Formats: sequence, structure tokens, C-alpha cells
Amino acid sequence: MHTDQRLALAKERHLAGDLAAARSLYEAVLADEPAHDDALFRLAVLDLQEGRYEASLARLDRAVKLAPHHARYRFARAQVLAALSRFDEAIEMYRTLLAPDTVSADVWFALALAFEAKGDLRQAIAAYESAVALEPAQVDALNNLGNCHRRLGNTGAAEAAYRRVLEMQPENAHALTNLGTLAQAAGRGAEAIDLLYDAIGAAPDSPVCLLNLGVALSEQRHFEEAVVMLERVLELDPQFPQAAYNLGNTFHATGQYREAQLQYRNALALDARHADALNNLGNVCKALGEYKAAAEAFEAAIAARPGFVDAYSNAGNLMRSLHRMDEAAGYFRAALSFDPAHSASYNNLGNVMKDIGALDECVDCYRRAVACDPHNVVAHSNLVYALSFQTDDPAAVLDEARRWAAQHEAPLRAARVPHVRGQGEAASAQRLKIGYVSPDFREHCQALFLMPLLSHHDRAAFEIVCYSTVERPDDTTRQLASHADVWKEVHALDDRQLADAIRADGIDILVDLTMHMADGRPLTFARKPAPVQAAWLAYPGTTGLGAIDYRLTDPRLDPPSNDTFYSERTLRLPDSFWCYDPLTDTPAVDALPATRNGYLTFGCLNNTCKLTDRTFALWSPVLRALPEARLVLLAPEGEARIRLARRLDAQGIAAERVTFMPFRPRENYLHTYHHIDIGLDAVPYNGHTTSLDSYWMGVPVVTRVGTTAVARGGLSQLHNLGLIELAADSDDAFVRIAVQLASDLPALATLRASLRERMQRSPLMDGARFARNVEAAYRQMWREWCAGS
Repeated sequence: MHTDQRLALAKERHLAGDLAAARSLYEAVLADEPAHDDALFRLAVLDLQEGRYEASLARLDRAVKLAPHHARYRFARAQVLAALSRFDEAIEMYRTLLAPDTVSADVWFALALAFEAKGDLRQAIAAYESAVALEPAQVDALNNLGNCHRRLGNTGAAEAAYRRVLEMQPENAHALTNLGTLAQAAGRGAEAIDLLYDAIGAAPDSPVCLLNLGVALSEQRHFEEAVVMLERVLELDPQFPQAAYNLGNTFHATGQYREAQLQYRNALALDARHADALNNLGNVCKALGEYKAAAEAFEAAIAARPGFVDAYSNAGNLMRSLHRMDEAAGYFRAALSFDPAHSASYNNLGNVMKDIGALDECVDCYRRAVACDPHNVVAHSNLVYALSFQTDDPAAVLDEARRWAAQHEAPLRAARVPHVRGQGEAASAQRLKIGYVSPDFREHCQALFLMPLLSHHDRAAFEIVCYSTVERPDDTTRQLASHADVWKEVHALDDRQLADAIRADGIDILVDLTMHMADGRPLTFARKPAPVQAAWLAYPGTTGLGAIDYRLTDPRLDPPSNDTFYSERTLRLPDSFWCYDPLTDTPAVDALPATRNGYLTFGCLNNTCKLTDRTFALWSPVLRALPEARLVLLAPEGEARIRLARRLDAQGIAAERVTFMPFRPRENYLHTYHHIDIGLDAVPYNGHTTSLDSYWMGVPVVTRVGTTAVARGGLSQLHNLGLIELAADSDDAFVRIAVQLASDLPALATLRASLRERMQRSPLMDGARFARNVEAAYRQMWREWCAGS
């Protein structure tokens, strides 16, 4: 067969996809004519198609030498060099093809691809623009031009490029997808979803288009639609790890942790080093209580992506939840070593410093978190709350709370929809819808105070609606729910959606139970979904929010002189801010420990963050006056105990006199009071729940009365118990009261034996009385709203 005939047949077989036959024929041509440049070129193309890049390049080198005037040989050689990531050589080869009289849009386009792959985005943009100048309908170049602008942060130029494509091809799926994801990144969620649906209309079976739509739907919390899209991706392409990963994210966002866990593991089966899937798997395992698996997942994420700040931060949060504070702090500091401006890690490190009682470091971390990201709502709330532990100056707390409102609440005011005000006697006397919002409708200290209120509400006069943002409901959640008229699980709703739901429900008075504490929803309240909003329970300080109209307190927590320290209007319940139910009859009160020990034991089972240096300075003279006495404190092992021991020693309280107990489940924690004769209160943040637990277990608490509401909790509780003599108005009085109490063991034993009954007879445990007092406050709020005052 003649060479030309053999070559023609080879080309025919090549075009038909019969690559083996084509290769044999090309090689036969070269066997006859080793310098046949066209056969070399064709064989190089075939090598390129089969991924044999080095062999292709070697043939093209020979072809170019044999026929340097053939531009297509140089063009192909440049393409192979680019495929081998030898971008500088590829670029130089493309440049040889840029003669003004011969250059084509394809050359500029290929050159642009090489620059883009190399990461030289500005040169890539110039080359794409040259390609488009020569061929304005080159939509691939325009799409890529938009992508390069986007990577450089030039979103306006990127959008313009994508829209030029759509002017020529309104159903171009790539441009619609690119424009949709650009809108999504800019926070224009509804527009993004419309564009991405258009992309699906143009390419209904495109896994990439479906994936992007699923992600956008999930981000806008249209979770059911997102699941449909992402499951469709996996039907079309079961080997697509990003689809499984994002499906896991969608399930995770809706609290379907087992389903999320399965999808993250599916993604990892396809890509074992998918760092984001590993990180999120760790989060979902933590939510499921599978702590060992969570720790392993975070470590694997860090190994897959060294310097993965979020994984370090999440691992630290896991260690904190396990009270392994040293390890937690180590992870957060590692995260900050990689990103010194990582706001979330400063916030998380601040949480650890608070847990171990390092309040100055804690406040400094929160301030750094806010400085790094002024929009970090959580860190700013933590700062407001932490100041209550650090200072006895209510003005300082109010100032920071107002700064919080100026930063986070003010931008939402313009979008508020006014509420229609009721008129007349009938409106003010109507059955009121009371909404309670909390992440702590669960086994949590809040339940000790919510149960008496919810179970005694007058259902004829008040409809009770609870909005539970609990992540993991438990038996206590179900018990609380039984006392509500309407119970709504709203953990999956964001702040805007929750506000919309509350408004749609027609709530009259909305009560915040968490304020600036963990997992609170201040941005829901900032949207003013109810005409009247009030704060109660979590801590008796100020929220700073103009949208919260009232705060509940009592006359002992807040004398009239304190009213200027709150952004809300103060309403004083006649008896107590708290009504307590221990939710258990066990353990029983035991005999006075001093009678069997031969020495007296003081104790304070408050969180470590309340154990300030001022607190230890207050206690130190008491322990000096009673050299045989001991002290029991709660603190996690590690740095927390070491720090506490060092600080106690600095105040003259020797380490051998102190017993540290770990944090334990509630029943075991209550047993700790069997080892304590007298409780010593903390300053400037008194014990609240812990003091009520102490009284329930027969252990009286000596308190030091301060200025802020949190520093007057002991006074309020002792007043309601008829034990006001245990409240000191000076440091000297505190020492005198504690020493006198310790010096009369028979009287102390009698008080211990009677204290639980005294509590049960007091307003502190009279749920019906407390509910009537709260309801009277609600009725007053509503009358004032209807009257326009």
C-alpha cells in the first residue's frame, strides 16, 4: 500500500475511534519514512489522547524540527507541555505563534489557559481578552475570563463577562452556574437560586449544575429541595465525593446527624483525604456523643490539610466539652499560630480561659476576637457576659452591651415591621400568647427554674408557646414540653426564619431565657418579632438591646438606684427572681460532716470562672481564723487546678487544705455537698443555681453583697429564706459571719437539718406563687403596650 493511502486510512481509523488500528498504520508509515512529519504529528496526537504525554512530546519535538513552519505542530507541542505542567515552556511556545498576521483566537485562548493554570491570573485575563477581541463569540474564553476576575476579587468584571455570554447564549449552563454561584457568594441567595434553576433547565443532567443548586438551596435553608438535588447528583454520578459531602452538610444543618454521618463517610470512601468531610464528620460525631470518633476525625482532617484552622478549632471545642482544658487551649493556640487573626479561635480560647478562671486573659481573648471580626456576634456576646464575672461595675457591662447593640442590632432596625397595637379594656385583658425562646430546654440548670413556672401557668389566661433551639433533646426536654400549649423545635431555623415564625404565630410577649450566654438568639430578638419582648432567667444583667423592652428582677437584686444600669425597663417581681425545683428528692441531707471529720469544711461548687482573686482574698481571713478548716472546690484537672492552687497560695490558702473535685453529672455533684459544712460565696458574681443547690442539700452559704445584680444574688436568696444574717455588707462582716457560723456546730447541725424544709416553705420553691407574680408582670407589660406607654 502506498504511503499516502496508508496515511489516509490511518486518519480514517483515527477519526472513527479505532486507535489501535490507527497507531499500527501510523507506525507503518514511519517505518517506511522515518522523517514523515505528518505521521509523527498524528501519532503524537494519538499519544496525547491516550495520556502518553512524554511519548507525545518526543514525537512533536521531532515533527517541529522537521517542519518548523507548521504552526499546528508548535501549537500541539505547547498543549502537551501544558498538560505536563511545564507552563513556562508552553507559554514560550505559544508566544512563537503570535505573529500579527497569523495569530488566531485559539492561540490566545490556549495561552490564557496556560497562564491560568500557572496561577498568573492577570496575564490570563489579558490573553482571554485578546481571544475575545479576535472572536467576540468565544463564550469559553468569556466564561474563563469571568472566573479569573472572580479569583482576583473583581466581582463586577466577572459578572460582566458572564452576562456577555448570556447575551449571546441565554441558556449557557456554565455562565448561568457561574453567575449563580457569584450571586450566592455575594449574599444574593434568591437570585442565585433562580439562576441555578435556569442552569438546570439548560443542562438537566449536569452533576455540577445540580450540585451548585443543591448547595445554594441548603445555604438558603431550603433543605428538602437541597436533598432532592444532591441525591439526584449521586444518582447521576455515584463517584462524586463533593455531592456526598454537601448532602451530609444538609442533613447536618437539619439535625439529622446519623444521615449526615453516613454521607460524610460516603464522601471519604471516595476521597479518603477530603479534609472538609473529615472535619464535619468530627462535628457530627461530637453531636452524637461519639467523642473518640470525633477526635480521630479532627486529627485526620489536620493530617489531610496541615494548617486547617477550623479543624484545630473544632478539636479544641471537643476537648473543652470533655473538660480537657490544657488540650483545648493547645488546639486553639495552634489554630492562631496558622491564622493570627482567626476570630473564632480567639473566642474559643477565651472560653477556655473563662473555664479555668483566667478572667483577664478571657476578656482579652474576646476583645481580640471582636477586633479581628467586628461581626462575630458570639464573641461579642461572650465579652458582655464575661465582664459580669470580672467587674462589679454595672456601667461597664451596660457600655459593652450598648456597643453590642450598635454593632449588631442597629443594622436590623430598618427592616422591622411595626406591630398593630390593641386598643381598649378588651385588648388589655385578652388571653395572651407568651413565647419562650431557649437552647436549654434540656438537662440544664435552666430546667430547675422553668419547670415550676411552666407547670403553674394559668392556661385560661395565657397560651404558652416554647421555641426550642435545643441541639439534642432529652427526657427533660420532653417533660418541659408537656407543660406547653405549643412546642416548636426550631434548632434548624436561622435568626431571620425564627423571627418570621414567631411573628406568624402572633406572639404577644416574647421572653428571652438566654441573653448573651451560649447558643442564645439575640439577633432573633433584635428583629422585634413580638410587640413586647422581655428578658429573664439566664443572668439578671442587661442585654443592651433596644428591642427588649423589659427585664424581670426582684427588689433585692435591683434596688431602684440600679435602674440606670439597664437598657430595658426594670420590673420587680415581689419575692424572687428565681423559683427552684431540684427535679429530684435524692440525695437526702446527711449529718454535719464536721461531726465525723473533726474539722470544718468550707466549699464553693461554683464554676471556676467565679473564683476570682478578690474571692480568694475574701475567704483567706476566714481560713486563717480557722487553721484546721478545709476547702472544697470544683475544677477540671490540669492547668485549671494548677492555676487555682497557685492563686490560692498567693492569698495564703495552702494547697494541702484544698480538695479539688471534678465536674460530674448532677446527682454525683449533689453528693459533693455531703462533704461541705458551710458554703462560701464568690464575688463579684455570686452563686445562683449552685447556692440554691447548696441550701437544698442543707449547706448554708455566707454571701458578700455587691453592686451589680449578679453580685446580689446571695442577698435575694437569703432574704427569701429568712436568713438575711448570712449576707455581709463588708469584707470584715463576711469573715465575722463565716467564723461565727463555724464556731457553733450544734446550731450549724440544726440549720443543716432544717434548711431543705425551710426552702420548701419559702417563695424560692412556691411555683404557683411565682407563676402568679410573673403573670402579673406580663399583664402589666401588655396593658402598657395597649395604652401606648
